[in-house]
Amino acid sequence: MYEQKTIADKIKCHGVGLHTGETIELELLPAETGTGIVFSRTDLPQIVDIPALSHYVVDTNLATTLGRQSHGITASISTTEHLLAALRGLGIDNLRVLVNGPEIPVFDGSAKHFTELLLSVGIHSQNRPKEYIVVKKEICVRDGESYARVLPDNRAHLTCSVDFEHPLINPQPFSFDLAKGNFARDLAPARTFGFLKDVQKLASMGLAKGGSLRNAIIIDGYRILNPEGLRFSDEFARHKTLDALGDLALLGHPVMGHVHMHRSGHTLNLKLMQAILADASAYEIISAAQPEAATIEQLGLLGAIQSLA
Repeated sequence: MYEQKTIADKIKCHGVGLHTGETIELELLPAETGTGIVFSRTDLPQIVDIPALSHYVVDTNLATTLGRQSHGITASISTTEHLLAALRGLGIDNLRVLVNGPEIPVFDGSAKHFTELLLSVGIHSQNRPKEYIVVKKEICVRDGESYARVLPDNRAHLTCSVDFEHPLINPQPFSFDLAKGNFARDLAPARTFGFLKDVQKLASMGLAKGGSLRNAIIIDGYRILNPEGLRFSDEFARHKTLDALGDLALLGHPVMGHVHMHRSGHTLNLKLMQAILADASAYEIISAAQPEAATIEQLGLLGAIQSLA
């Protein structure tokens, strides 16, 4: 049986929020089976819990923001995608995230720091089988030339491509197989990116107060402004893949299917999740303990078990 997972011990950390520029404190706590991922705003008059599920998404402009009203208090938490990608990439199902501000710290603009923290305390198997969203037919959403689609497959697989018509941005698609790939090495370190003119515009609007070359790749004309350059020649497509993995975690279960993204972003990723959930014939939720889950090899999870053992 492939079991649900949480972390073996609590984690405390702090970092700068990308948009507020303020120091945000996080505490990641182990959670019981069936909890899922839950964000809790601890800085409000009353703690508000926001489950990491797609129907709690309130904004997809620049980042994925979750929100909820509880006891007359409106709470939101933004920039959730990198932490969620680290959790999904490491196979963690249940976790409570206590945060004392409106956004998750950006750290270096990737999921690297989250991944290292999670691995440092260890991942704990729980006595309850995982559940998967098994895709049964193609679902596709489009916005002009951009699209996001998912196809039936016996593994969890993502392929993303970008097209910014810029000489430094490699348009070659990047593919990542969650069962066979090394998430910590090949996907987690890919950083967010932006063009200098757009960063300057955000600054004029009072946004991105915490943004710097320490937490984003900044492109200007024909130059990468970061002194260290790129971590991967296709770092842009890898980061889009990382974002997609984090966004799709909001389905509540790992997706068994092949997700294709072209010029996609948080908004289109959300539309894909909504389209999947709106069509009951498009998917089935299967427990790893069910007979139809038969062999772990069939679900493409053998490699993931070995890599996380």
